[in-house]
Amino acid sequence: MKSESEMLNTLAKYCSQAERCLYDVRKKISAENLSEDVEKRIINRLLQEKFIDEGRFSRSFVNDKFKFNHWGRIKIIYELKKRNIKPEVYYDAIETIDEDEYVSVLTDLLKNKKRTTKGRSPQDVFQKLYRFASSRGFESPLIISVLNGFLKNIDND
Repeated sequence: MKSESEMLNTLAKYCSQAERCLYDVRKKISAENLSEDVEKRIINRLLQEKFIDEGRFSRSFVNDKFKFNHWGRIKIIYELKKRNIKPEVYYDAIETIDEDEYVSVLTDLLKNKKRTTKGRSPQDVFQKLYRFASSRGFESPLIISVLNGFLKNIDND
């Protein structure tokens, strides 16, 4: 079992490598079976010294999951909720997504997926693409709007 200062140094290093939230740090601490008192002191110190910042974590998480994983808002919010991030914190982060870029990412995803999607009818292809975009966490009205925009000529493809 590590001492309090060793654990603090380990967690400071852990938080320095990438943005972490309280949930991630607590999970790491619980694996060490430290007392509740020691856990609170370590977390308070990490918060005071800004190793843990839920707002910063949320902004980074939203940016990375949208830009690199091409996730929609619904999936991003779901994952942030799983990490016990407060709604007021993650909604601020979600607001940083540019709407035009969001629609563009969804459109590109659907166009790329359409190339490999086979169906018996245009409606079948529509449903498959809809389910795909929905599983990525994009909102229903937006998916339908984008699909209607470029599937009008599906019979001609």
